Order: sequence, then structure tokens, then C-alpha cells
Amino acid sequence: MRLVERFTMNVTESATAVLGGAPIRNEPVQARSTARLATLLDSAAAMIDEIGYERLTTAMVAERAGASIGTVYRYFPDRIAVLQALGARNTERLLSGIAGELVAGRHASAVDAVVAVLEVTIGLFRSEPGYRSVRVGDVLDILPPQAPTTAHAAVADVIADALVAGYGVSDSADARRAVGTAVEVIDALVARAFARDAKGDAALLDEARRAVRAVLAGRL
Repeated sequence: MRLVERFTMNVTESATAVLGGAPIRNEPVQARSTARLATLLDSAAAMIDEIGYERLTTAMVAERAGASIGTVYRYFPDRIAVLQALGARNTERLLSGIAGELVAGRHASAVDAVVAVLEVTIGLFRSEPGYRSVRVGDVLDILPPQAPTTAHAAVADVIADALVAGYGVSDSADARRAVGTAVEVIDALVARAFARDAKGDAALLDEARRAVRAVLAGRL
């Protein structure tokens, strides 16, 4: 198995652990059901981009998807569950997107690999419907309240594990803290860059790149 494929499998396993709290009433077991669920989440994402997640209702999701309200409730108990499931899917897409970037040897250094994570995040903000509003670590944190960690911390652990395994980074508390801080910086500054600019404020994105390098300097 190629290195990228093997690493992607490891990230997928980590994503499963991270996404364990996503509240879906009936997990789809057939391709048709999987497609229906994807359509509901796609519809929710499109509506969020238009009106914001605060105003989203299950009825809006059903209407946009061309489905009955009963179909929505078959999978989700309420609108919050829809938003959390969308956040879980967006987190999974983030982890899938960074998998190839974190493979050993892909970048000249561990710092460059984390900056590549920033670039993947920028790409999702630009292209993934709903990502700007509902994603890892936001107010709708996808991990259950009793979880011993946060969604941001879980993603940071995936990244840190990859840097330890593939870039010779020491598995120390300081290195992991630096990666965790970088993940927080990435989300906060990229979100700010896209708050009023659908393409992302170029100056703020450059600041994000500099900030990530500054956080990690001498610590990996």
C-alpha cells in the first residue's frame, strides 16, 4: 500500500474517533440512504451560506432537499443535530484534506507541513458550503460535553502524531501545545479573513501564515 493511502487510512480512523459524538438517529446502511443523508447535509450547508446557521430550521432543510420533514427527522432529532452532523462532516473533510500534506517527506520541515494545513483550511473556507459557519471547534463543538478533549484538540493530536511519526518531531508536551496553538490560530485568523470577504482577505491570510510560523518557531 502506498504511503499516502496508508496515512489516509490512519487519519480516517482518527476522524472516526473525533466524530464519535455526531448525533445521527439512523446510520445509513444502503447507498440510497447514504445519498439521502448527504443531500440533507448539502441542503443545510447551502442554506447556512444564504441565511446563517442561527436561522436554519429542519423545515428549510427538508424544502431545500425536496424531502419530507419526516425524512429529516428520520436522521436528526432537531436542527442542532443537523448542524452538529454538518460540523462533523466538515471536520472529516478537513482531516481527509490534510492527510496527504502530512505524509513524511511531502514538505521540507514540520513547520512547512503545518502551514500546508493552513492552506487546506483556506481552500475549505473558499469551496466547501457551510464551512465558514459550521466546522471543527466552533460553538457547535461536535464532541459530546463529557468528552475529555475538544474537537480542536483532537484535530491537533492527529497533526502532532503525524509530525512525530514523519518529521522527527519529539513527542513532548511543548511540541503538542505548539501544534494545538497553531490549530487555534489557523481557525481564528482564517475565519476573520473570510468574515467579510468570500475569497479571504489576502493581508489577513498572510498574517495567519506568519503567525503559525511564529508559534511553531524553535518548538518543533
